[in-house]
Amino acid sequence: MSARSDLRPASWRKSSHSGIGDEKGGNSCLEVADNIPGTVPVRDSKNPHGPALAFPAAAWAAFVARY
Repeated sequence: MSARSDLRPASWRKSSHSGIGDEKGGNSCLEVADNIPGTVPVRDSKNPHGPALAFPAAAWAAFVARY
């Protein structure tokens, strides 16, 4: 995870691994960006101007491969 990635050019999309809702009717949506070389930024779609996490692409690939 990196705290110094420049995410301004990130092109966000809803992750295909996001849920469509929880038992309270809320969305559990995760957004990712695929256009940052070597990095996969991740953020909460309900708070798009809030914090984002930036993972090395290999670490993200290993994470999603488990699902």
